[in-house]
Amino acid sequence: MRGQAGFWDIDERYLRLSEAGDPLEKLNAVVPWEVFSKPLGKALKRSDGAKGGRPPYDPLMMFKIMVLQGMRTLKAAE
Repeated sequence: MRGQAGFWDIDERYLRLSEAGDPLEKLNAVVPWEVFSKPLGKALKRSDGAKGGRPPYDPLMMFKIMVLQGMRTLKAAE
């Protein structure tokens, strides 16, 4: 079908993004994310999971999302 993404198209898209200089790859190369893991783990109060429920998201992933949101906000303000 024309116009519809194929099953393997996402890999080709990622390759084109990398070749074009993907800004997320650049950010990952510059920022040592693992430095933030331990302080984030200490700062966040988590339940023991005894009551059940969905497991929490990874604190480092959530921190990365907040950094990207802040960068987008700064860019939009320019």
